[in-house]
Amino acid sequence: MPPTIPATMTAIEISAPGGPEVLRATTLPVPEPGAGEVLIRVAAAGVNRPDVLQRLGGYPPPPGASPLPGLEVAGTVAALGAGAEAAGLGIGDAVCALTPGGGYAEYCLTPAAHCLPIPGPLGPTEAAALPETYFTVWTNTFDRARLAAGESLLVHGGSSGIGTTAIQLARAFGARVFTTAGSAEKCAACEELGAERAINYREEDFVAMVKEATDGRGVDVVLDMVGGDYFPRNLETLAVDGRHVSIAVLGGAKTSFAIPTVMQKRLIVTGSTLRPRSIADKAAIAGSLREKVWPLLESGAVRPVMHATFPLAQAAAAHALMEGGSHIGKIVLTVDG
Repeated sequence: MPPTIPATMTAIEISAPGGPEVLRATTLPVPEPGAGEVLIRVAAAGVNRPDVLQRLGGYPPPPGASPLPGLEVAGTVAALGAGAEAAGLGIGDAVCALTPGGGYAEYCLTPAAHCLPIPGPLGPTEAAALPETYFTVWTNTFDRARLAAGESLLVHGGSSGIGTTAIQLARAFGARVFTTAGSAEKCAACEELGAERAINYREEDFVAMVKEATDGRGVDVVLDMVGGDYFPRNLETLAVDGRHVSIAVLGGAKTSFAIPTVMQKRLIVTGSTLRPRSIADKAAIAGSLREKVWPLLESGAVRPVMHATFPLAQAAAAHALMEGGSHIGKIVLTVDG
């Protein structure tokens, strides 16, 4: 390792499955980049729902990945593994990156092909809020569901990191957007971001409200992170030839629905997870983002919605905030030094 890189680093480990209190600071060796990898000196790391699920013991890292939580970071390139320069990176470059894990630390490894330049208007704290949500929204909403200009999208959890990203990107690419959220404040925030109608799911029936807003037609795409009993209701909400994309099951992993609904409307039901996908798959998503989305971030047409930042040592407090559900947008950990 270059002499400017220390032998050890502070990191946040999951000491045992459990509540936020199991997140504890520890000292670990700084990892060395392998072939095609870069070592990033972390300035900030995003906090995401998969981190919470991993902490609870329900989302183990894939084979070979760091056991530390943290799927997105921003910082500077500190070291390059063999062949990593082929990605166009050099020591000292400011990047944000999707990681296979390990982001809650002063240094983090990731494939060089999963790094993107920090957009000019953003600092590292905001940039750390980009990769996990932008990769997820892009690959599911635009690649899998093929949302196009003039179509309509219903995204659940509109005030979440995923939701605020999906609203902005769908509007930027010319789609109508409807969303659900759990309070008047969250609904107002969603509409300020460009949602045509934000539906308070505690007080209103989103199926009826979307049907009314679309003159009975329904929406072309549903991006769903709830699952459970939302699934059959989402199918009701879809228009003929609509596409349903599942990205999480916060409301339950099992449901039942009428298969003829899928047949009669010619629906496509799909979904994905991001973390287990191959390096090549994620590199392809990064390339699409750089070409089609990064110009929007550079121009300021879209940007991450930030709710709160915490020092790395307060990762437990950040997780408690996320689980409390009061946040609007992203929660980020900052790293000193």
